[in-house]
Amino acid sequence: LLLISESVLIWDRPERWKSGSLLIVFSFSSSSSSLQEEQVKGSDAAACPQQRPLSAGRRKNLEFEPLSTTALILEDRPANLPAKSQEETQRHKLEYEEMVAGAKRRELKEAQKKKRQMKERLRQEESISHAMVIWNNDILPHWDTMKGTRRVRELWWQGLPPSVRGRVWSLAIGNELNITPELYEIFLSRAKEKWRSYSETSSVNDNCGASLADRESSLDLIKLDISRTFPSLFIFQKGGPYHDLLHSVLGAYTCYRPDIGYVQGMSFIAAVLILNLEEAEAFITFANLLNKPCQMAFFRVDHELMLKYFAAFEVFFEENLPRLFSHFQTNSLTPDLYLIDWIFTLYSKSLPLDVACRVWDVFCRDGEESLFRTGLGILRLYEDVLLQMDFIHIAQFLTRLPEDLPAHTLFTAMASTHMVSRNRRWAQVSGRAEQLSKNKLLLR
Repeated sequence: LLLISESVLIWDRPERWKSGSLLIVFSFSSSSSSLQEEQVKGSDAAACPQQRPLSAGRRKNLEFEPLSTTALILEDRPANLPAKSQEETQRHKLEYEEMVAGAKRRELKEAQKKKRQMKERLRQEESISHAMVIWNNDILPHWDTMKGTRRVRELWWQGLPPSVRGRVWSLAIGNELNITPELYEIFLSRAKEKWRSYSETSSVNDNCGASLADRESSLDLIKLDISRTFPSLFIFQKGGPYHDLLHSVLGAYTCYRPDIGYVQGMSFIAAVLILNLEEAEAFITFANLLNKPCQMAFFRVDHELMLKYFAAFEVFFEENLPRLFSHFQTNSLTPDLYLIDWIFTLYSKSLPLDVACRVWDVFCRDGEESLFRTGLGILRLYEDVLLQMDFIHIAQFLTRLPEDLPAHTLFTAMASTHMVSRNRRWAQVSGRAEQLSKNKLLLR
């Protein structure tokens, strides 16, 4: 038996093929003709007739007409073959009925799935609309007194409405550096002058002897990284609506902090901010975010501090997921192999963008602890899968997480992750690393 799923295309004249117990008929017509069955006589019925070529005029009038999701025609064997037995005929009939019933079940299942998705989408839209009113009317006007309340923290965990997300991020991250929009314009002007000078005098040979810091802050590296930033969105690449904006923010930062320059991964952080904030505000938030102890340790590539963060992460890894921790130890899989990319981009490269924004919401609420809690949530979510993998496959999986990862399942896994080990919270376990980072910043 042969089942043709989906639809059959209609052309100019009927053509037939016999195969076993089936005669499959495609009705080809430029009008509204449908699938037809014809009785075939003579020995030529077993052969596939040649299709008559269509004229140019008839090709232009070609129309496609979908039929039922199943097109199946039962027919006896050709005359030159032995006839079917009654048992075989009955068996083929039952198989056909089972195949049609299976196709109908799949269609029904797909329709039910779409209905559930639509219902969930409507529920989310209503929830976002309700939350937006609360944030705009009750929370943001009284930010300083409301931000730490239990009600606000619970609402925060559920995800910020997109319309207020940027403003909440900006308020939560703060502006300890006291950067103004005017200061941004100054550094942007310097960056543009640097780019003009670079384009006029630089060459490939000029960069051959450059130091690592110079190469990392070079225009070439920024351009390369921008081209790889959210490529599926097609908005940050050259010619896209946000290409110049992202280029400006990153260029201004390299002039503002030449001691750090540009480090790969910064483009993802800046891009997420640009999607939620105006240009100057995005730069201010970007600079202040990178000035946080954890981000500064990673973007300065301070190996001593990074190792301390990894060690703190492993304490909670072993506490929450002992089996998976042991499996990673057996396979010599250390946290740096997956955490570096996650922390450098604040998960915006590894997770779907909508899920990454939810992670950023909690990061702005809870600080660096939430970044490592998110990592543990991902490991918890895929624990059973990871336990079946070896070193290579684990590293590949964690570098490129599933694109259909739903936010609610990740946050359920994060909620089940306890950031307490032997009566010590994250701040106590990682406090030494954070304090060392602050001391180094003061010395500079």
